[in-house]
Amino acid sequence: MAAVYKRCPDAAESVIVHLVQHTCDLYETRQTLPVTNVASCGLVFSNVGVVCGGCRLRMEEGMNKENTEELMQVEENTKELKQLEDKIRRLEEEVAELKRQRQIYQPDLHASQTMRDAMSLLCGKMPQGGAQMVLSNLREEVKHLQVDLRRQSRMNGISLRSCSVETLQGDGTELVQKMCVSGCCSEFDFLVALQLSQVETGERPEKKIVSLDVVLGDIDLPNFSSFLSGVEESKDLLLFFRTLRTLSDRINDRRRTFQHFQAKYPQVVSLPDGDSSSTLALHHPALKRCTFLLHWCVDVSKEGKVTPKLDLLPKIPQQALRLLPSWNVDGVGEGFHSLLRLLGPEAALEEVIRAALILDD
Repeated sequence: MAAVYKRCPDAAESVIVHLVQHTCDLYETRQTLPVTNVASCGLVFSNVGVVCGGCRLRMEEGMNKENTEELMQVEENTKELKQLEDKIRRLEEEVAELKRQRQIYQPDLHASQTMRDAMSLLCGKMPQGGAQMVLSNLREEVKHLQVDLRRQSRMNGISLRSCSVETLQGDGTELVQKMCVSGCCSEFDFLVALQLSQVETGERPEKKIVSLDVVLGDIDLPNFSSFLSGVEESKDLLLFFRTLRTLSDRINDRRRTFQHFQAKYPQVVSLPDGDSSSTLALHHPALKRCTFLLHWCVDVSKEGKVTPKLDLLPKIPQQALRLLPSWNVDGVGEGFHSLLRLLGPEAALEEVIRAALILDD
């Protein structure tokens, strides 16, 4: 009975009260309790304990099952909530990106009416009936732009191959774009990458170059790398193109001069490195080993000043100098520089050829 009471005290007390009342009734009717009934009471106590323990286990199992289902439901709700939060975050990021693009790609006030009509057509803001007219006007404008580009290329000597623009930052007050331009100026290929900042300060936006990188094709000129470093440091894009144009003009002058003398005096004039050679060789028709070398280089200073430099170098064997003592080759260089200052490159070279008796009058 003590074990039953410990397991389920309420149920045990109820059974005891019931048995006491039953015993009192028996005494009142003066009936004796059979032995078998006493044994039955012990059996009843045992069965009560078993029954109460089973009920408790069933109750605990039911509660555990309900708790498990509630936990599973909470986990499922938490997972679904996290998915919804991720989706909301992605939508907020997409909305922010669309707002940024809207600020960046607002219609340019300097764009032509034809371009604005084309943008409206692409955005579906124009009736389909006007599509043919917009396309026709757009083709006509492209033709005019191509003609203008060719005219500009002939004027400044610079031909563009590609141009790309990438927006790095854009808000209501500042727009930062990365631009890459590739092209050529005469025989020089170039690639210019720059970051352009445009700040709205009033009626006219303020534009400035934030960074500048210049890559030039193979070029063998003294001090030219110092000039490029100075341009990138000062971010002076105009100085770069102006110097590049002047440099290409001076090199073209050299090429035309050398080709002129090679065509005029093919028997004595040669270009060791071809049409792009910076050296012109003059050979004596009778003395093959007697040669004058005209070295014509173009120097570019760090400030962008382009200066041609011409030097005449005699290449005459000592044996020939002993046979021709009248040939004073020591002052050839200084004499040629004097002729350059007075006559210019072509006339000075012409005089050198005749003075060295390379050609008969």
